[in-house]
Amino acid sequence: MQGALQELFGEVIHTYTRAQAIEDGVLVDVSEMAREAGFKFPVAVTSAVWHEYIVPDKRARSWGQSEEGRLWDVLVVLSYYARQSRGREIRFKVIMVMMALNEKERQEIELKAICGPGDDFESVITIMKPEED
Repeated sequence: MQGALQELFGEVIHTYTRAQAIEDGVLVDVSEMAREAGFKFPVAVTSAVWHEYIVPDKRARSWGQSEEGRLWDVLVVLSYYARQSRGREIRFKVIMVMMALNEKERQEIELKAICGPGDDFESVITIMKPEED
């Protein structure tokens, strides 16, 4: 396959694999919990999603928020939409408790998930903010 791609597009100048992105922290592998939520493919979230939405701040933790709970919510909602979808991109919304003016507030967070080829052309899912690619 690589030879055919090189023939079409020329010599590869640089590659950055999904494994490297996970190792570098650009992506966070959440495949273990995703399997528990029913996903058959590896799943990762972008660093922006992880730090802005999944990891609660100190105040949200005091309200009972946790990485596990927030990630579970994202995966369950995505799973619901994925069962209804036929495309490789799914946009979905999750309601999360966020801090606003020193009070907790429920906010609807929009995310997107893309199913695409991994490092070995296997199916993988990446969850990201709508403006990320």
